[in-house]
Amino acid sequence: MIITIDIGNTNVVIGIYEGSQLRAHWRLSSQTGRTSDECWIILSALLRASGIETAQLSGAAISSVVPNLTPVFTRLLQQYLNLTPVEVSSELPLKLKILYEDPRAVGADRICNAVAGFHFFGGPVVILDFGTATTFDVVSEKNEYLGGIIAPGIELSASVLHQRAARLPKVELKFPPSVIGTTTESSIQSGLMFGTVELINGLIDRIERQLGHSVRSIATGGLANVIAPYTDKIERVEPFLTLDGLRLIYEQVVG
Repeated sequence: MIITIDIGNTNVVIGIYEGSQLRAHWRLSSQTGRTSDECWIILSALLRASGIETAQLSGAAISSVVPNLTPVFTRLLQQYLNLTPVEVSSELPLKLKILYEDPRAVGADRICNAVAGFHFFGGPVVILDFGTATTFDVVSEKNEYLGGIIAPGIELSASVLHQRAARLPKVELKFPPSVIGTTTESSIQSGLMFGTVELINGLIDRIERQLGHSVRSIATGGLANVIAPYTDKIERVEPFLTLDGLRLIYEQVVG
């Protein structure tokens, strides 16, 4: 079994793989004040609750976009599990060819999504990740990472509206009954939710015009299942695509 850890700005998602099967998974908050000992207490309790013995874990991989948390989980793995993790970066010997001007600037989570997206769906493919940011990552039919798009995430946009506009309330992230809001709450929901749908529709169209052909579009991330039914641009939702990418990268690097 291997343990995969995806450290994001909002959540840390942990998965346990037995071969290609995701045996267990958990989501923790990305609290930067926790020590490796505190994180281990949480993780060991989750492992026990799932009936997984630490001796069964033979490998580890980390994807992180939070530099302060990376060493916390690296120390945890080394100290308590005697595992040195594969840390995802553009410098690993991957099958994916990264064509970014500076490959080192591509986030580890985006690399994981690109690797998994191409592995499962081929190319050309666009992977949309609904996280703190909404990202689009484009992979060609030759397994080339062409680049992508980064936009504010839905939750981030909602939070900024609430914080920066004194009279705008915090709203539940769901679609209102109609695009024309009849209350302040439904007006904000319309802007956030339908606005995201049109962002997806418009940007996928622009990507296809630039490439000169159609693409498959796969979604992942917390709100993917909420958004997908409202656009025909998303072909499929894969909630654990980033973890799958971590597993695949581990297998490419370690064998």
